Amino acid sequence: MQKFFSNRKLVIVIILLIISFGLMSVSVAVRNKKSTPPLIQQFGNDVAGAVDRVIAWPVNGLQSASNSVSDLLNTYQENQKLKKQVDQLAQAKVNAQTTAAENKQLRKELKLNSSLSSYTTVSASVIARTPSSWMNQLVISKGATSGIKKNMSVMSETGLIGRVVEVNQTNSKVELISSTSSNADKFAIQITNSSGKTVNGIVSGYDKSTGYLEMGSVTSSVKIKKGDKVVTSGLGGVTPKGLYIGTVASVKQDDYGLASEVEIKPAADLSDLTVVTVAEK
Repeated sequence: MQKFFSNRKLVIVIILLIISFGLMSVSVAVRNKKSTPPLIQQFGNDVAGAVDRVIAWPVNGLQSASNSVSDLLNTYQENQKLKKQVDQLAQAKVNAQTTAAENKQLRKELKLNSSLSSYTTVSASVIARTPSSWMNQLVISKGATSGIKKNMSVMSETGLIGRVVEVNQTNSKVELISSTSSNADKFAIQITNSSGKTVNGIVSGYDKSTGYLEMGSVTSSVKIKKGDKVVTSGLGGVTPKGLYIGTVASVKQDDYGLASEVEIKPAADLSDLTVVTVAEK
């Protein structure tokens, strides 16, 4: 009985296979003969196409959104890189401008150094200057390790600005010629007129409103006029002789008419100092 059912199943399978092959052959034959597929096949194709479109729409939307996000991220990264490059270019421009300004000042310093060939010279940068003592003192970037000593004269590219009053290993403090401190040592100066005659004196003050140095109590009969040259006299042995300070701006009598007061226009811009030269006799 069991063998009968096994043979029966085998016969059914064979019959189904024969029917399937027959239907496939008929379908192919009909498809080859007709320009359009059967109605049932058309319906199946339409259903399959609709299903494909329904499935494809969210997939395409997700893909499009993914591409948009990717493009946005790429754009953000590119913008960040461009901003960084712009910042670097801006910094490079500032560095170039700063270097150019320093080079210009250093070239002027080299010309000054060549005119001070009888002196030992050291170039330095101004590293500190407080608002409260802006016209009195400043700190430069050279000290004892560079050969700086107390009382050395300090010049800008155009004229004398002060002297060293304190020396550390790597920096020094400079007392400006415009200092109004009561403890400041006065600078001995000399004015030479167009006839070659000289008048000696000291820098007695500084007028903040005009930016002029003052030389008071001049009793000499030598005629002094605007434009006459002012240099260090070398008297007192602290500051070398002949360092250029500036020119006479005006000459006027004091309140009693017994002496002259001379205003001196400094050759150096004492309010704007960045590079200096230290000179030793």
